[in-house]
Amino acid sequence: MDTRRLLRTFATALGTAGLLVSGCSSGSSAPSASATGSAAAEELEPYYGQKLRWRDCGVEDFQCATMKAPLDYAKPDDGDIELAVSRKKATGPGERIGSLLVNPGGPGGSAIGYLQGYAAIGYPAAVRARYDMVAIDPRGVARSEPVECLTGKEMDAYTQVDQTPDDPGEVTGLGKAFDTFANGCEKRSGTILPHVSTVETARDMDILRSLLGDEKLHYVGASYGTFLGATYADLFPARVGRLVLDGAMDPSLPAIDINRDQTAGFEAAFQSFAADCVKQTDCPLGTTNTSDAATALKKLFSDLDSAPAKTDGSRQLTESLGTTGVIAAMYDEGAWPQLREAIAAAQNGDGSGLLALADSYYERDPSGKYANLMFANAAVNCLDLEPAFADASAVEKALPDFEKASPVFGRGFAWAALNCGSWPVEATGTPHRTEAEGAAPIVVVGTTRDPATPYKWAEALAEQLSSGTLLTYEGDGHTAYGRGSDCIDTAINTYLLEGTPPKDGKKCG
Repeated sequence: MDTRRLLRTFATALGTAGLLVSGCSSGSSAPSASATGSAAAEELEPYYGQKLRWRDCGVEDFQCATMKAPLDYAKPDDGDIELAVSRKKATGPGERIGSLLVNPGGPGGSAIGYLQGYAAIGYPAAVRARYDMVAIDPRGVARSEPVECLTGKEMDAYTQVDQTPDDPGEVTGLGKAFDTFANGCEKRSGTILPHVSTVETARDMDILRSLLGDEKLHYVGASYGTFLGATYADLFPARVGRLVLDGAMDPSLPAIDINRDQTAGFEAAFQSFAADCVKQTDCPLGTTNTSDAATALKKLFSDLDSAPAKTDGSRQLTESLGTTGVIAAMYDEGAWPQLREAIAAAQNGDGSGLLALADSYYERDPSGKYANLMFANAAVNCLDLEPAFADASAVEKALPDFEKASPVFGRGFAWAALNCGSWPVEATGTPHRTEAEGAAPIVVVGTTRDPATPYKWAEALAEQLSSGTLLTYEGDGHTAYGRGSDCIDTAINTYLLEGTPPKDGKKCG
């Protein structure tokens, strides 16, 4: 997989894994108080009235700026947060349509990294010709006052903790790991932790829309970015321009349902991988059927649990890291050959390949430094929804359902969902239908065998949105735009360039 494809793949839809997502139509005024919590519109005027001071980013053709937003929208006088913005101006030919904001998901993925590494150079030339390509790192993410929780060495230890505890001692150890993580976030980022919700980030996006001079928000969000985009539409339906929500989440689901659905999604993705694998001459999981492949993979995980594999560095490949490596490759079928090779090597005692996949997922560089992806991921998820599980006993009761959803990954996903049970800040969000009554047409994209955002979520979001249009990609992998389907790309490009959404229910192979 090339670098840009890796960035696109691993930056989207981490979902809720633990160790492992009516304003006025004027382009310049502040929104109504009802759209911004208890703050009156006049209290937000200074934010909507600020000027972006663009400067060179040090990356060719890109400009950067910072903007201010209230740390707490309910109390704008209590201080600001500085948010990083980047853009690449429309190249022409053709009349400029406006700004196109992009977000790769996570939550915790750097939108600026995605913009500069993929979107502003990899989106279709016709789209880049007529839009300024723009990204804002969400509050708490990357360049925007990032949430910090653990040092590199502490994170190394955290990612190796057994996610499938076999006895009370291991259950206690996992609980302590979640406590350590949460305490680290509170210690290093306690001020910002209560203010990184999706609702607050959506409000930040509206300030940016205004500062860019756009009356409407044009937006492409992937994975968790669909939740962010749908939230924006619900808050500011009159300001919705052309919104593409690719790899959609369902805002009406509680955390436990999200985790269980993702578990089933990764099982479906593994079944697709296994069905392909057993047809290959180099398949390390057998050459007969997918059941044998699942058995072989579970044996590898069990072997790693008993005796971690060596790598080409100082770290070992534990069961948890090996599982993460396999999960990482489920996001994109282009990684399947790499995964076959990595599994075969691990079976022979070399865990380097699976460790490399896990490191890509966690955004760990060779020096041992982690991006803040996983820190922000937990901070946003734990604020947006009540925890899936409050304690270990609740997980144990749910294990049969999770193992039914995925015999391969079920136990790990269930225990990972305990992470928010230790969170130091109470959740402020609740599951809810997102209708965005009065919004312009919104295109919701779903992939039938998407592991991280199951297809039924796209169906649900398209049904909830008053102007939702469902576009289906019948295939594998996470998200659909730019993955090689001319049918999908043409439908989305036509919508972005002409404003004409595809027919509701359109399907592409």
